[in-house]
Amino acid sequence: MTETPHPAAGGAPTLRRGSLGTADIAFFVVSAAAPLTVMAGVAPLALLVGGIGAPVGYLAAGVTLAVFAVGFTTMSRHVRNAGGFYAYITQGLGRPAGFGAALLALLGYLGMNIGVFGLLGSATRDTVQALTGHQVPWLLPALIGLVVIWYGGFRSIDFGAKLLGVLLLAETGILVLLAAAVLLKGGAHGLSLHSFAPGNVLTGGMPGVLAMAFAAFTGFESTVIYRREARDPDRTVPRATYLAVAFLGLFYAFVVWMVVQAYGDAEVVAAAAQDPGGLFFTAIDRYVGAWAADLMHVLIVTSILASLLAFHNATSRYGLALAEEGLLPRALGRIHPRHRSPYLSGIAQSVLALVVVVVFAAAGADPYTQLLLWVNTPGMLALVALQLLAALAVPCWFRRRPGHGEGVLRTVVAPVVAAVLLSGALWLVVDHIELLTGASATVNRVLVLIVPAVLAAGLLYALRTRARRPEVYAAFGAEPVEAAEPVEAADSAGPVGDASLDARSPAAGAV
Repeated sequence: MTETPHPAAGGAPTLRRGSLGTADIAFFVVSAAAPLTVMAGVAPLALLVGGIGAPVGYLAAGVTLAVFAVGFTTMSRHVRNAGGFYAYITQGLGRPAGFGAALLALLGYLGMNIGVFGLLGSATRDTVQALTGHQVPWLLPALIGLVVIWYGGFRSIDFGAKLLGVLLLAETGILVLLAAAVLLKGGAHGLSLHSFAPGNVLTGGMPGVLAMAFAAFTGFESTVIYRREARDPDRTVPRATYLAVAFLGLFYAFVVWMVVQAYGDAEVVAAAAQDPGGLFFTAIDRYVGAWAADLMHVLIVTSILASLLAFHNATSRYGLALAEEGLLPRALGRIHPRHRSPYLSGIAQSVLALVVVVVFAAAGADPYTQLLLWVNTPGMLALVALQLLAALAVPCWFRRRPGHGEGVLRTVVAPVVAAVLLSGALWLVVDHIELLTGASATVNRVLVLIVPAVLAAGLLYALRTRARRPEVYAAFGAEPVEAAEPVEAADSAGPVGDASLDARSPAAGAV
């Protein structure tokens, strides 16, 4: 592929435009959610809390996020800034809110990325022990994973898309195999739809299930971060967003329902209580065979690797965007001349992850209950809060732009409904935080308060930047200046309008 630098960047290389189609972007998003890990690791707890009505919780979360996606993707056709959440919030709610959103986005994506290295270490340790009987220290696979993920992010985006496609097909394939076997054998006592009966859905445990279900979709909104590298982003980004939400909602609900059928309506909760970590493994051993249970152990590790790579790529691009904005060191905005990846941003987050992982290991912390849950939880809360702020930003942005050509359903009704639903979701997650962390009340309080503290720090940072660096403040979250030059020959499938990546127009930005 010709590596023609973009003139707007002063001869510097740019991200590889026109590399990603709808399926590629969807692979990144669904891989970040780690379907196999969510099902085998979290769904048993959802069944314990909500009973056999748990599948409906995943459907409800999917519907809520689909409503959010209506306004979110409509705005994506008009806002060409690839900064994702913070750009939308800046242009809809103003620059101070945008600064806060930028810091929340960093907290969210770094937290979701770094904490999962603890899960990688513990899952690999458990897999090795289950398959060989030998024990390995969790730190070793975590450190190996750090190198693997760094290299995957260092390579070109299309390399990452192909790798994630293979890993995602493998992890979803094993769940489809389990579901198909249960269907063919008719479950434990015949197939039943009791999971969807109102009496089994409207229970006291359903709020807890919803809290876990919303957490299972974390990262789906990162489709817009790949706008620069997408083919025809006005089409591919919305399609990938809807595809990811629809797939995750339906797939999660279907798989959990199948596990209920595998054990039976009356027996599944007791089975989950007796061995939550082995619920899926026992089911696939019973319906498919021991070899499939062994394979599932291995694929959980690859599922975690896929999630890490997807979040690594998204975080690197957030770092790139914020470096271009001037909020992070400009060096983090450098792009590799051959692979066209934001390699210095990737190195920076890998070094940060290394420091955090080593510190937790040196302190004797548990890789799952402490490294994963203590680091991931603020990240997950930050991303849900960002979804809420983005939903509020949509009608504000369109209200100031008459003649935009979009209907009121997309620009007002859907975003307002989404904001209400997401407010409820955020409250549910916070109110049931102990289900997600298993930590003490004091630890949970600290984990929750990190999010408003970071948001407040962003607002103060905005005021400081406005006073000391007014030119940076004025250009923050603005639209890229469209260049007249044609796109590169190798990337000709992308739209010409996305040509400039670095120059920004303050006049097009937020109020």
